[in-house]
Amino acid sequence: MKRVVFIVSLFLLIGCNPKKEQKVEITPKGNFYKQSEMAALMLLMYETNAQNKQLILEGKQPKEFPEEFLKIHTAQLTDSTDRTADFKTFSDFYLQNMKQVFEPTQESLVNKHNTTINSCIACHQTTCVGPIPKIKKLLIP
Repeated sequence: MKRVVFIVSLFLLIGCNPKKEQKVEITPKGNFYKQSEMAALMLLMYETNAQNKQLILEGKQPKEFPEEFLKIHTAQLTDSTDRTADFKTFSDFYLQNMKQVFEPTQESLVNKHNTTINSCIACHQTTCVGPIPKIKKLLIP
């Protein structure tokens, strides 16, 4: 259990630096871990959605769609076999929903934000289920 907590903590502390393609970290057993481009992008997506949540809770509209999110289709995956037709479909759905958050419409920002977050959860239910509890924290009740 301590190992799981350590790994999750390490994952949260790694953060995201989009200027670097990969980060090298040392796991508890002393092995080297290279963060994939997709892992870095997912951390950036999480951070952006957390900021959007805060803005929406303050009654503010998020300003600009992050163009680097379009790299979801080309970023190197940790496991290249995960880039399937379903992954593309989920990625397109996420980007479509995310863009809606930045467009002023009559629809509630909370609904648009939660739809975006739920699209993340839907994808992660098919592959890489580990981050789902963390992603759920981005939902606005």
